[in-house]
Amino acid sequence: MASPQGLQAPQEFGGPLGAAALMLLLPATTLHLLLAVRSGPARLLGPPAHLPGLSELWSPRVLLLLLTWLGLQAALYLLPARKVAEGLELKDKSRLRYPINGFQALMLTVLLVGLGVSGGLPLGALAEMLLPLASVATLTTFIFSVLLYMKAQVTPTSGLAPRGNSGNLLYDFFMGRELNPRIGSFDFKYFFELRPGLIGWVLINLALLLREAELRGSPSLAMWLVNGFQLLYVGDALWYEEAVLTTMDITHEGFGFMLAFGDLVWVPFTYSLQAHFLLYHPQPLGLPRALLICLINAAGYYIFRGANSQKNTFRKNPSDPSVAGLETIPTATGKRLLVSGWWGMVRHPNYLGDLIMALAWSLPCGTSHLLPYFYFLYFIVLLVHREARDELHCLQKYGRAWHAYCQRVPYRIVPYIY
Repeated sequence: MASPQGLQAPQEFGGPLGAAALMLLLPATTLHLLLAVRSGPARLLGPPAHLPGLSELWSPRVLLLLLTWLGLQAALYLLPARKVAEGLELKDKSRLRYPINGFQALMLTVLLVGLGVSGGLPLGALAEMLLPLASVATLTTFIFSVLLYMKAQVTPTSGLAPRGNSGNLLYDFFMGRELNPRIGSFDFKYFFELRPGLIGWVLINLALLLREAELRGSPSLAMWLVNGFQLLYVGDALWYEEAVLTTMDITHEGFGFMLAFGDLVWVPFTYSLQAHFLLYHPQPLGLPRALLICLINAAGYYIFRGANSQKNTFRKNPSDPSVAGLETIPTATGKRLLVSGWWGMVRHPNYLGDLIMALAWSLPCGTSHLLPYFYFLYFIVLLVHREARDELHCLQKYGRAWHAYCQRVPYRIVPYIY
């Protein structure tokens, strides 16, 4: 199969072999984490205590539960939005429109779940279904990715993504061929980016909290902290939903297995690992240490939100009083690069805030096990890799201006370290 002319882009993740390896490694890692977290040793490294049988990985009832969840979130997506925003200009000079109602979907989901629990819905039972749910979600992701690949066969060249059209089936299946796959106004990539996985993460955390209350009489302070920190993070993402329209995932990545698996499986089932760990491995947490952890999370959130808000405000209106006095560097594209404020401290201050919060989410789990720190370690790798991709993209886009910016702001994520 030939790649459409003009769409070729440098291959990432080791090309087709790397993509094939990741399509095996990512589901296997998710399975390993879910098995390890409920075992006595809770080892991050090493073989699992046992290999599950098919009955532990598959259930028609679990498939129905997943499809019901996806259907509910799709229905909430289609509700009237508080705002409809336009995305960035596409190759054909058009702009897609997106409903900004993610936070509304979160609130309605919380309301529906609250009504269900008050009416006797055994939400805590979800904690025992995470292994088959993750397996069914993985199978669903593979099937959905096949449909996305087939849909891209009839998509005009202007609607294809440069990174997902190399001509190699495995690589393009992984990266995603179509940039913005839609049926009517329903945008699949935008929907999966922020809805079923992120809100599902909150729901799984809540189920684990309720299950702990059933087993021990009340949720632990550590469990409350993990739930609260991660709810704040998800709520922030959905409140500032419009900001996702300028991210690399939306503007440059095709929608294939990589993003679909990340959104539907990786986020809800691995990001909830701390709460999962606390259910099976309760940790004592005194008030002084809890307050210190809260301060760490607050510092991370302050950096994360401050940097993102400053960037988004500057992109929307450089004359806004809150950013008008910041120093900038002009570029050949007509845009200007911030070299003061948060973005004069390091090149990716939002990543720094993300890492500090990731550490705060793991600290309530104590220091006796490495497993609950998986998210923190993984996020270091993810953000360093993403930062390298960002650097290459900005260098290609801004040229000399980017070199000048890098000279002014030498540190990438962590001041004086990296």
